[in-house]
Amino acid sequence: VQLQASGGGLVQAGGSLRLACAASGESARTYAMGWFRQAPGKEREFVATTRWSGGTPYYADIVKGRFTISKDFTKNTMYLQMNSLKPEDTAVYYCAAGRVISTTRTSQSAYPYWGQGTQVTVSS
Repeated sequence: VQLQASGGGLVQAGGSLRLACAASGESARTYAMGWFRQAPGKEREFVATTRWSGGTPYYADIVKGRFTISKDFTKNTMYLQMNSLKPEDTAVYYCAAGRVISTTRTSQSAYPYWGQGTQVTVSS
């Protein structure tokens, strides 16, 4: 599975951005897709995850109600719509794919495939 993340940029606090993660490769849509982020000097943290079909998206508490995952099956692309952005959302955002279950879906180690990361900067 190959993943290509895009859509990062600079935005003011309170603004919005939409990240995209295009998946390719055999059986790409059999994997769950996740978003993680890493701020400078901090460890990478879970943001959100969902399956291509079935189930409901799962979000970290810190983004719940502000971020939304959506999917475009025709483009094999998953999106992360980020609203009401805060300076503390500044990070490199990564998309990932893996065969996860409810107890592993927030763990980086459950996702063997990673995109290259896209920078999101939120100014105050």
